[in-house]
Amino acid sequence: MKTPRVLPVVFLVVFALSRVPGLMPPNFSAVYGLLFCAGVYLSGGLGWWLPLGVLAVTDLGLNWYYGAPLLAPSMLGTYGAYAALILLGRRFSPHTPFLGLLAGGMLGAVLFYLLTNTLSWLVDPHYLKTLGGWIQALTVGRPEFPPTWLFFRNTLLSGGLFTGLFVGAMKWCQTRAAPEPEPAGKDEPDEAEPEQAKA
Repeated sequence: MKTPRVLPVVFLVVFALSRVPGLMPPNFSAVYGLLFCAGVYLSGGLGWWLPLGVLAVTDLGLNWYYGAPLLAPSMLGTYGAYAALILLGRRFSPHTPFLGLLAGGMLGAVLFYLLTNTLSWLVDPHYLKTLGGWIQALTVGRPEFPPTWLFFRNTLLSGGLFTGLFVGAMKWCQTRAAPEPEPAGKDEPDEAEPEQAKA
């Protein structure tokens, strides 16, 4: 099945709305599930430049809104994690069963969390560069911020929710677009009537 033409528009709208400041809890975002689904459903370069391009534009807007530098070195690591989600989606097929794609989306959320928090542990001087410091970065984080396990919970829940919603919508569209099977014998010629016996 070809990707519906409306799909890129859906990506743009959902991405943009999910990133409005204060709309969702911290780290509860459509980004994780939709990046995974972009890898599954968008073929070729579209699956890369569309989601990453929208993320870049919205990131610039968010940085401007919060008064942060428009470009920061930490964004490179985050975009590497975003790319990993798309790459993970490429390992799946649109014909993979719903539960398989849902599990893939949730795996992507876990992968994103591990990558970004490990990066924070590596570059943040507040964390000891030991196993204990890495576990701190993955669980409680820095004391002046909410514990990072809350971010993990929101990342996992939103990754599963938005992957499930998007995959469910795509599966529904696939069943609607599938041609209906023709009734058996519709195109078969009628059997010839037996010839009447001559008197």
